[in-house]
Amino acid sequence: MSKFKKKKSGDLPAISTASLPDIVFMLLFFFMVATVMRDSTLMVSNTLPAADQVQKLDKKDRIMYIYAGKPSSRYADKYGTGGRIQLNDKFATVEEVGAFILAERASKRQELQNVLTTALKVDGDTKMGLVSDIKQELRKVNALKINYTTRVGDYRQNMN
Repeated sequence: MSKFKKKKSGDLPAISTASLPDIVFMLLFFFMVATVMRDSTLMVSNTLPAADQVQKLDKKDRIMYIYAGKPSSRYADKYGTGGRIQLNDKFATVEEVGAFILAERASKRQELQNVLTTALKVDGDTKMGLVSDIKQELRKVNALKINYTTRVGDYRQNMN
């Protein structure tokens, strides 16, 4: 009987888990920094119309979004099925659009206030009268840079 045991040649050394918390926190920090949170919850149906000549807007911090369309199914009993306007996270009337634009302008830096673009994300089935009313309110507050948000596609397919 020997005092020392012979080491088996097939044993692997134990894996050190000392650095595991560091790796977990590094991944957590990366995803917290890299993830973009959605600004607002969409409360209206928003199937964008198609267009064949589309340009991408570069700077997202210079865009104010106005959504228009029928209320989604969970809001339909309360707000009906007609066209509605959504500003940030609430439904609004046409008269509130001007105040919304002025408030958004005031929240931006001074050098960005003159270059802001209003992006209209309007559902394809929304009546043009609502869009025209929104545009009239935008004219009143001198928000003349308007972008119609669309999806890339052949618009002629939707005309049939």
